[in-house]
Amino acid sequence: MKPGRANGGGAGRGAEAENVRVVAKAGLPTQYGRFTILGIEGDTPEQTAVVLTRGRLNGGAVPLVRIHSQCLTGDVLGSQRCDCRAQLELSLRKIAAARAGLLVYLPQEGRGIGLMNKLRAYELQDGGMDTVEANEYLGFAADSRDYGFSAAALRALGVRRVRLLSNNPDKVRQLESHGIRVIERVPCRPRGTHASRNYLLTKSTKLGHLLAGL
Repeated sequence: MKPGRANGGGAGRGAEAENVRVVAKAGLPTQYGRFTILGIEGDTPEQTAVVLTRGRLNGGAVPLVRIHSQCLTGDVLGSQRCDCRAQLELSLRKIAAARAGLLVYLPQEGRGIGLMNKLRAYELQDGGMDTVEANEYLGFAADSRDYGFSAAALRALGVRRVRLLSNNPDKVRQLESHGIRVIERVPCRPRGTHASRNYLLTKSTKLGHLLAGL
């Protein structure tokens, strides 16, 4: 039985946040290097993000930026159904090596449908659906994510031009529509696995992600 359409738990839903503020700031040593970690909030409880920064964001060099949607199964549990953890690790390495950069980590699990619905989608995928078919069967868009709050957070940090680590043209379009100039799209292509191949093919063929050579 299909569940009713519900709030997927994505950040930045609806009107763009007008009051974006840094609510916490601390040092964060990691295996990739030392970052500064920020907690950022907007106008609603859904508008939150964790941001890792490196270098001077307003120091002349256009920062290398990754906007990464939360993936508990991939980022934390090491699932190979997707390439999320591999993209996160690649992004942190590249940002650590750049003159300036940041990673925006958004609570937009399951392309914006929330964790429980994502697990329902996994069950449907085990029955033969791809990720797009499963999300749509559950009553959601193929990709429900919204990057308006991400753009507002970048502006609040004084960032209006970015080199964006992404394979997703929609992310580029959304950021630019919210006043962030993407001067370069930097591919984010970690080595895939056999388990994630169909997932990546669906991203390419149905969502338009730029993943040539699969």
